[in-house]
Amino acid sequence: MKELMRTNDPTLIAFAKALLQGEGIDCFEMDVNMSVLEGSIGILPRRMLVRSEDHFRAAAVLRDNDIPVSEAGR
Repeated sequence: MKELMRTNDPTLIAFAKALLQGEGIDCFEMDVNMSVLEGSIGILPRRMLVRSEDHFRAAAVLRDNDIPVSEAGR
């Protein structure tokens, strides 16, 4: 698994997830529970992970829709 994106914006996560599902790319959202525990004030970012073999294609999908891709997954 590689990190695809990291953000505090829940709407951006939902949009990215919908785009990836539309392309048939499985993704997994990390740190959801930690974000809820801190009171949902947006301090802790959520991470979206994809399989290593899907990372290049998933990053291209996000970039095509002006969604920043995390540098950590490269």
